[in-house]
Amino acid sequence: MNESSQTIYINESGVVVLEIEKDKRTPMMIDTLSDIWKSSVRASHHFLTEDDIIRLTPQAEDALRGIETLWVMEDRQRPVGFMGMQNRKIEILFLHPDCFRKGLGKVFIRLAFDKLDIESVDVNEQNPNARRFYEHMGFKVFKRNEFDDAGNPFPILEMKRH
Repeated sequence: MNESSQTIYINESGVVVLEIEKDKRTPMMIDTLSDIWKSSVRASHHFLTEDDIIRLTPQAEDALRGIETLWVMEDRQRPVGFMGMQNRKIEILFLHPDCFRKGLGKVFIRLAFDKLDIESVDVNEQNPNARRFYEHMGFKVFKRNEFDDAGNPFPILEMKRH
């Protein structure tokens, strides 16, 4: 992915964060990121059925194509996660399950604070680990919605940086 992107971050262990412009988001890249999304959701969103995941996959792929700012994290030149942001809000952040609890989500959030002054995120209420993560990173719940943006019965917690 390096040839068509801007490097946002690199560390000594080979983790790189790249910004991918909309016109550089190839079908192959979207497929790779969609696979990460599905793996991550299966490991963390236990309230979703396999049918839900299949039904939601096209929405996730559309979000990857259309989100204003898309960062992809690579470890040794292999994509392991991504984060999409728009209007100072984190819209999507997913890591491959092999990368859970290794500090990579924190890397994404700190970069988003530093580079884009991110101030909000929505989290599924039924994903308590994500809520705890965002609270640890300085976000606080300020509103609860009974349904997600697509009208699905998955309660959403709106969180703001404090």
